[in-house]
Amino acid sequence: MIKRIPILIFIFALIFIYFKDKTFTSKTIIIGSSIPKSGTIKTWGDAVTAGADSYFNYVNEENILNGKKINFLTLDDKYEPELTTDNINTLTFKDNVFALFGFVGTPTVKSILPILHDKDIPFFGAFTGASFLRNGKNENLINFRSSYEEEIEAIVSHLHEDKGLTSIAVFYQNDDYGEEGYVSILKSLEKRDLLLVAQGSYKRNTLSINHAFNEIKDAHPEAIIMIGAYKANSLFIKKAKENEFLKDTIFSTISFGDATEMIRELKEQKTNTSNLLFSQVVPDYTNSEIPVILEYQTLMKKYYPKEKLGFISLEAFLSAKVLVNALGRIDTSLTRQNFLTALKNTPNNILDGIYLKFYKTQLLNKIYLFHYENSKFIEVKR
Repeated sequence: MIKRIPILIFIFALIFIYFKDKTFTSKTIIIGSSIPKSGTIKTWGDAVTAGADSYFNYVNEENILNGKKINFLTLDDKYEPELTTDNINTLTFKDNVFALFGFVGTPTVKSILPILHDKDIPFFGAFTGASFLRNGKNENLINFRSSYEEEIEAIVSHLHEDKGLTSIAVFYQNDDYGEEGYVSILKSLEKRDLLLVAQGSYKRNTLSINHAFNEIKDAHPEAIIMIGAYKANSLFIKKAKENEFLKDTIFSTISFGDATEMIRELKEQKTNTSNLLFSQVVPDYTNSEIPVILEYQTLMKKYYPKEKLGFISLEAFLSAKVLVNALGRIDTSLTRQNFLTALKNTPNNILDGIYLKFYKTQLLNKIYLFHYENSKFIEVKR
């Protein structure tokens, strides 16, 4: 037995080394992301890059992290799950990123869940409100934004309680993203003893909306909730506005619909922008009375002067600021576990003018509704 002691000590030492949280000592902290840098929602990737990088560039330039710098490494997945899987393998196994941040899309993120579970790497600030990121099963998955379920509940509540509408249809993307929204709509309607009057779907990364339009138009809905990407949403609205029975319908989208790009598309198509309702997870990006939004506007102008301001780049900027704040509050060794702990203990007031509270895996817990009037997004006061 005595002879076995050195062997047992060696085995326990190996186990300790294997399971011990790795300390990152490099002066460069690599933050990795897989986003659509090309394809049908390229503008999403551009906005995420500009918003996050504006803050990361500022942090590096002003030495906010006391000698350490952020390297924001982004790979293109064209909003296709197979490419996202390839990218995360590259980021985690080849590039050895410290954390993953800012991934875009529900189907893309869902495709990499097995890797996230296996690697136990911090995964923060994904641009999706999917429920599978909010079930609390994995401590390494932390959300910045509110959920799609919360967004849709706010929309249905406004349409039914505030506007008195009962005839509601859904247009949705035929994938995990669309299904998330579809199920949430059914739940919200059921709470109010309402049923969908019509539904129609289209295939991701296409503009094949004619079948969905034909499935919905004859129901003459008072409102259509849209769980799609901005180009498909815009094309559907244009077609509907030309229909005698749908021209006064209210068209409502959730945050992934990219309100700013939808408006641009509609204006290019010379389609009127009346009767539109947008839900968002961040305040109006033009509201410079909120100090952190003024900071966003200033840094975007400095580092990405050609990029238009918008809800998506603001969200990316804010979540990047939270990420850096968490890194800066680690007063021991820089490990992934310490980073996750810091994120979960983010102070309420670090985004001056926007309240944060870590609750059920996410830091933001408020939904904003907007109309678009006189070339401006006007918040719906509820």
